[in-house]
Amino acid sequence: MIRKWFNQKQKSAVNGQMAAVIRYDMEKDNVPTVIAQGRGHLAAKIISMAEQNNIPLQEDSLLVENLIDMDLGDNIPPQLYSVVAEVLILIEQMEKNNQN
Repeated sequence: MIRKWFNQKQKSAVNGQMAAVIRYDMEKDNVPTVIAQGRGHLAAKIISMAEQNNIPLQEDSLLVENLIDMDLGDNIPPQLYSVVAEVLILIEQMEKNNQN
């Protein structure tokens, strides 16, 4: 039976925290790539390391669900381009605001 969760808080309580990391360098990469992912304690460690290194975080439960099911090193599929593009634009704006 496939569970569909409508209450994200309840889902997090059952499955634990999830995190995924994507890398995209316009000069080096053709498309964003999944470079880290995890659930529970590993997700908490990923988030902690990002915060310690001032790496911007974006919460999007549906996106992370898709990214967590991918293999490390996989390119983001075209179906997720628009969502990932929105995240990348948000991060770029955050970085510009921090520089000012």
